[in-house]
Amino acid sequence: MSKPLALHPDRLFPADPATRAVARRLYEHIRALPIVSPHGHTDARWFADNAAFSDPVQLLVTPDHYLLRMLYSLGVPLEQLGVQPPIGAHASGDDARAIWRLFASHYHVFRATPSRLWLDSVFAEIFGMQVQLGADTADHYFDVIQEKLRQDSFRPRALFDTLCIEVLATTESPLDELAAHRALRQGSWPGRVIPTFRPDPVLDPQHENFRDNLRQLSQITGRDAFSYDEYLQALRDRRRQFAALGATATDHGHPSAATADLSQHEAQALFRRVSTGPASAADAEQFRAHMLTVMAGMSLEDGLVMQIHPGAWRNHNAALYARFGSDKGADIPTPTNYVQALKPLLDRYGNERDLTVIVFTLDESTYARELAPLAGHYPVLKLGPAWWFHDSPQGMRRFRRQTTETAGFYNTVGFNDDTRAFLSIPARHDVARRIDSGFLAELVIEHQLEEDEAAEVAVELTYTLVKLAYKL
Repeated sequence: MSKPLALHPDRLFPADPATRAVARRLYEHIRALPIVSPHGHTDARWFADNAAFSDPVQLLVTPDHYLLRMLYSLGVPLEQLGVQPPIGAHASGDDARAIWRLFASHYHVFRATPSRLWLDSVFAEIFGMQVQLGADTADHYFDVIQEKLRQDSFRPRALFDTLCIEVLATTESPLDELAAHRALRQGSWPGRVIPTFRPDPVLDPQHENFRDNLRQLSQITGRDAFSYDEYLQALRDRRRQFAALGATATDHGHPSAATADLSQHEAQALFRRVSTGPASAADAEQFRAHMLTVMAGMSLEDGLVMQIHPGAWRNHNAALYARFGSDKGADIPTPTNYVQALKPLLDRYGNERDLTVIVFTLDESTYARELAPLAGHYPVLKLGPAWWFHDSPQGMRRFRRQTTETAGFYNTVGFNDDTRAFLSIPARHDVARRIDSGFLAELVIEHQLEEDEAAEVAVELTYTLVKLAYKL
């Protein structure tokens, strides 16, 4: 028999009744605030074209690497989830229904994971489902969701408004022509969807097709990107083009947080080596490290906020990557050093007050030992929220508990969802709001904060700090 789907109003709040009561009151101050999403991976074309989403699988399953990695780990082939080599193919009709049935029959494996929290919220609050997803309700879910996706109120722009999104940042390569963002900028729809400059394809000598990417950068900018000075000017050109379309930030997903500050002569010699032949691992790491410092200097020039997302071994499953490409759930966290790694950049720019560098980590052991003390001292540094594998109730609690006493609240930047799954955005933000309400409620009960102070901080963590940090 199908079980009812009911979202408990006290979900994720503290178990202690007195603390829970305070958390409820704090949450009411922030529950309905607009969503500011400064870093994510949704597709700007959705909003430029405003075409209907095709089916539940393409909307909710195939693009979500959280779901793919869990199902693959339990023996479900990616082909059976609508992912075809080398890039996920579009499933439709009976194929989509079969994939949805397979997903529904495995839905129980997501118990106690953030994915279950997010999806149950989507099902209940966006699609109005009243029974839990499972093998016996798979067709009911598919039919209800498919029918709603045919309605104009479920097109991307309408959902953007319904979900109360104030601003949504996407993430694009420096080789992207930004046609969708240009169309949005020139159109009449008032929704604010902005790009983010992600230069990894032309900063990382170990990136696939690095030299081909440099050729493409040359074509796009009309500069010789194989000359170090012209290469830097080409990057500046592209940054200006992103900023003209609303970008306020860059993003850097390097394997480590290493930075370096090379002389002009050293940088030119290194660039010649990595741009003309296969780069050694040492040269590639040194060049990435140097370019992080260069990018910080460019951010000081043009005002773009700099984000560093290091410490992921991307595409760890080599066979899966060769067959299906990236973003299929095979990225794994690695230990990451920050105190030593960021020293060259901080020696150069750490005391600048007109530059913001937001640092994230997948290595939670660094929160209290490295990142909170660094952000609690250097004016240039802010701490990004719990990220990726730690974008979870317990991960968010650990982040607050390990950083607040040293870095405070005001050296953090609120929450960002970092998602490709569009409809999960409000659910993810709601989880963060509930966890922060619970954390602040504990401080109130322990008499570390007055409740009116906690209410003020809750609004700042939800809305104010993110707008200030990302210049939104």
